[in-house]
Amino acid sequence: MKRREFITLLGSVAAGWPLAACARQTEMPVIGILGFENRAWVTGFHRGLADAGYVPGQNVAIEYRWMLDPIELPWLAAELVDRKVDVIVTTGSPYAAVAAKDATPTIPIVFQIGDDPVKFGLVNSFSRPGGNVTGLYFGIDLSGKQLNLLLDFVPQETTVAYLSHPYALVSEVAKSNVLAAGRALGREIIVSEVRRLNFEAAFMTLVEQRAGALMVGAFNDFVRNREKIVELAAHHKIVAMYHNRQFVIDGGLMSYGPGGPLIRFLARHYVGQILKGAKPADLPVQQPNEFEFVLNLRTAKTLGLTIPRRLLAAATELIA
Repeated sequence: MKRREFITLLGSVAAGWPLAACARQTEMPVIGILGFENRAWVTGFHRGLADAGYVPGQNVAIEYRWMLDPIELPWLAAELVDRKVDVIVTTGSPYAAVAAKDATPTIPIVFQIGDDPVKFGLVNSFSRPGGNVTGLYFGIDLSGKQLNLLLDFVPQETTVAYLSHPYALVSEVAKSNVLAAGRALGREIIVSEVRRLNFEAAFMTLVEQRAGALMVGAFNDFVRNREKIVELAAHHKIVAMYHNRQFVIDGGLMSYGPGGPLIRFLARHYVGQILKGAKPADLPVQQPNEFEFVLNLRTAKTLGLTIPRRLLAAATELIA
């Protein structure tokens, strides 16, 4: 089976519809998803749709187009347009939203990005998006909060590091924010850059510098390689903070960021409203004000860590 045919089939099956119900699907509104694959994101999105009264396979259909490389985005977006979906939702990369916008001036597009949507030409302004595009902007610097939570686990003398991606669009801004957060707390942060996705080499740098705590940058390539990062952190017994709960589900220690609540809001407020007739131009771009703090109790035990009670109380989710 060709890769294109496989992805199309996967999109239909992943949406949860019985294949025998294809005849009914044409009567349902169809949501197109474009971006990096993320299991936790799909779960949160389905819950948000349910909040808006939509259940995949019953009264809405979903077509997934997961990219393996950003170069695929234009033709994946074109496939969704050819499918005549009712709304396109893009995740994980501003370039997914740009590809969708380039592919259609009429189909509503909802983005979820950490980069300025005005700078990328996606919307005219936050309050008045204009055109057929709107969504959520979560480019909020959480470095200070993440670092504070991380430091609650490690003694004062522990060397703290930051895992950076030198080729990412916002790499320098993200690194600058982390270093500034460290200075504000009187802690020097060392930086280890992942070049050519050689995570083993980056972690060896951390080991050589005796880093015992790590903040992992919020980059799509890191999400895609999260199992490798989590495995290396565990192997070297490094206490790590992530931005995405999927890392914690896969065995990472903890994460803090806009996760489940953000995704549910995206599905409920934007996609749900658009399916009911709202226009993207009338839905202002918003920034999240709810964040989730996820802890993996099993990983903490493996690392020999005692979780402070205040952190247990602050956690929005505990994974046993």
